[in-house]
Order: sequence, then structure tokens, then C-alpha cells
Amino acid sequence: MMYRNLVAIFSFLSLAVVCFSAKPQTPEINKSTKPVLFDGMIILGYVDRGVYINFAGPSIKFSKKPVSVLLGLVPGLRIKKDKVASGSSENSTVTPSLGFGLTAVYKHFVLQVPVYYNAKTITKNGKWHPGAGVGYKF
Repeated sequence: MMYRNLVAIFSFLSLAVVCFSAKPQTPEINKSTKPVLFDGMIILGYVDRGVYINFAGPSIKFSKKPVSVLLGLVPGLRIKKDKVASGSSENSTVTPSLGFGLTAVYKHFVLQVPVYYNAKTITKNGKWHPGAGVGYKF
């Protein structure tokens, strides 16, 4: 019992010391910086007999001005009409999707090679599909 009380008191005091000794960061005011409302890119491409509109997602970025290479997730919208027998149910033409891939940026020009996975259906096995797209960096 005494040991528990000592551990609790020590933990509380340690937490108090850390909380009261932490100081907020104060950034230097640089008059040459401008606020940015939106920093990103939009890409239009082709994959698996359909079109996609992508945006850059979380990624690992390698940069050497004016070129950047990103390896990471690519969230977007796929636009593809399903070919199904008449009377059968079909997927929506526009569906959200998440893939991964490589994105290269040169100044404002973007080139992207994403890979998407189509899930297994009654008629097809699940399969990875590569794509290609071009876009603009804001």
C-alpha cells in the first residue's frame, strides 16, 4: 500500500514538473512570408478503363528545388461506369478511392503513377491496377 502511494505521488510530481516547466514556442515573425490558404495538387489520370481525380495525401517527400518526389497515399475520386447485365445492380459511377504511388513535381507540373486495388466481386478476382496521371501543383 505504501509503495503504491509513493509511486502515485512521484508520478504526480513528475507530471507537474514537466507541465510547469514547458514553455510555448514563439515563432519568429518574418515579414517576407505570406499566408497560404491551400497548398496541394490536383491530378487527372487514367486507371483500369476509368478516369480519376486525385489529390496528394500523406507521403514521404524528397525535395531538391525545383523537383520533388513524393511516395505515399493518393486519395481521390474514380469515375468509371460498370458493365453489368441488364437488371443487375451496379456500383456508383463516381466512387471515393485510396491508392498509393509515386508523384513527381517539377515547379507546378505534376506526374503521378498510382496503384489501386479493385476488390473481389462475383465475376472477378481482386487485382491491383496501375495508372498514370498529370496535374497541377498550387
